[in-house]
Amino acid sequence: MRYFFVFFLLLSSLFGDKVLRVATYNVENLFDLNKHGYKYKEYKPFTKSLWNKINYKIKLQNIAKVIKEIDADVIALQEIHSIDALKDLRLMLKKNGLYYKYYKITDKKPTAIHVAFLSKVPFVYTKELRVTSSYKYRNILEIKLKINNKELYLFANHWKSKAGPESMRITSAKVLRNRVSELGYSKNIILLGDFNSDYEEYIKFKRKRRHNDTNGKTGINHVLRTIKQGKKSFYNLWYDADEKDRYSYIFRGKKEALDNILISQSLLKKDGIYYIDNSIKNLDTKYLFKKKQIYRWQVSRARVPKHKGKGYSDHLPVIADFKINTN
Repeated sequence: MRYFFVFFLLLSSLFGDKVLRVATYNVENLFDLNKHGYKYKEYKPFTKSLWNKINYKIKLQNIAKVIKEIDADVIALQEIHSIDALKDLRLMLKKNGLYYKYYKITDKKPTAIHVAFLSKVPFVYTKELRVTSSYKYRNILEIKLKINNKELYLFANHWKSKAGPESMRITSAKVLRNRVSELGYSKNIILLGDFNSDYEEYIKFKRKRRHNDTNGKTGINHVLRTIKQGKKSFYNLWYDADEKDRYSYIFRGKKEALDNILISQSLLKKDGIYYIDNSIKNLDTKYLFKKKQIYRWQVSRARVPKHKGKGYSDHLPVIADFKINTN
């Protein structure tokens, strides 16, 4: 199947059509070295935790290595601490031969970590969606692109972790759905990021009663309408991958699909701009694993946690390709 996909991309380029690669990646706590701003204790710079210039540079180099391998035209990032951290990552990528001219991060709420976009395509506009005033919720970042007179809207998400109940993820989902309703469900829309939700969350979370405070309803499946397909539904691209490959995270030995790419119905039609079948995948390169676990950024579990200067992130990137008809 992969050989066929490469052949398809070659044919597309020969006949003038373009392929747009979209990706999402939770980079796991990319904090800068500035002393101001709210930080987790192990990321306070120049302390016994060893979050210093050496380890910061290694972290930037490692994350840049992954992003360069993806080589997306647009990538949504989660767990970026600040605009300074985003700029440093962008500079590291440029030094390694991958240049993202356009970038944006959420900055209207003083949370420890934020979502961001890096893009080779210019923004028509960017918009930060306020979820609530509480620091427990991270804002959503919306961007609009225009490619060959075709409009595309992307939303970077990082919903509440499983430390909180499903009602908290539903809060974010409703803000997202309301904005989509304003734009119109007929638009080309991609929702992506770390939803902290499986593509079939409504089935899997029934076994976890502490999460189910919503009488079985979920943000990703019910609010965003991914169970049954209709005009106002979103299609979760994980269904286009082999079941064994539908994961971006491993928790206690079990594979989970916390990171998702959802698309509006218009992107399933073979017209204008549309999703390329079978192109959804995680980046499962060998160096991103250590034994059977994802090779996350290494911090010791000592009384004073110390950075070891090794590893990448506890998530795998998720990638999908779209065809842009130039006719």
